[in-house]
Amino acid sequence: MSQEVEIEFKNLLTIQEYNLLAEDLFSQAEMIEQTNYYFETDSLDLKANRSALRIRKKNETYTLTLKEPHPDGLLETHDTLSEKEFLSWTSGRPTEAPNVAEQLRQLSVNLSSLNYAGRMTTFRKEIPYQDTLIVLDKSIYLDTEDAELELEAASKHYGEKVFNSLLANYHIPVRKTPAKIARFFHQKQKNSL
Repeated sequence: MSQEVEIEFKNLLTIQEYNLLAEDLFSQAEMIEQTNYYFETDSLDLKANRSALRIRKKNETYTLTLKEPHPDGLLETHDTLSEKEFLSWTSGRPTEAPNVAEQLRQLSVNLSSLNYAGRMTTFRKEIPYQDTLIVLDKSIYLDTEDAELELEAASKHYGEKVFNSLLANYHIPVRKTPAKIARFFHQKQKNSL
C-alpha cells in the first residue's frame, strides 16, 4: 500500500515575515504551483475521524491523499488518479481508488457520500535545511490569502528542535496553525454565515 508517516511542523506568517524568509532563505528556490481539491461528507465524517481527503494537482499529476492521525504525525495514504478520474471526483462521482478506498472503509466512510468542497492554490518554495526540508507557502482560497512556514523531518524530536530554533532566529512568534484543509473549511463556513 502507498503509505507514509508525515512529521511536519507549521506556523502561520505575516506578510512581512513571509517576505523576510522569501528573501533571506528562499531567494534561489523555484516556485512550485499546486492546487488542493478538498472533499468531505455532508455529515463531516472525515472531520469526526480527525482525517482529511484531498486531490493535489501538481505538474499535471493528480494524487488522492487521505490523512489520518498517527502517533508521530499524520498517516498519509495515496492513489494516483488520471485526469479523467480527477474530473469525475470533482464532478461528484468519486471513482474507486484502491489504497484510499480501503482506509475509508476502515473509517466507515462510503466513497459515494463524499462531496467536492472547493480548492486552494498554493505557491510553494522548498529548500533543504539542517537535515530537514523547509517549505514556504502562500495559499489562495475562497477570497482569502495566507502564508505559512512548514518543516518536514524524519523525527519528531529533531524536527521540533530545528523548527523552534528557526522561528526564534527570525523573531517569529509560535502561532497555532491549523492544517490547510482546516483553514479552508473554517473560511468556507465563515463565508456561508
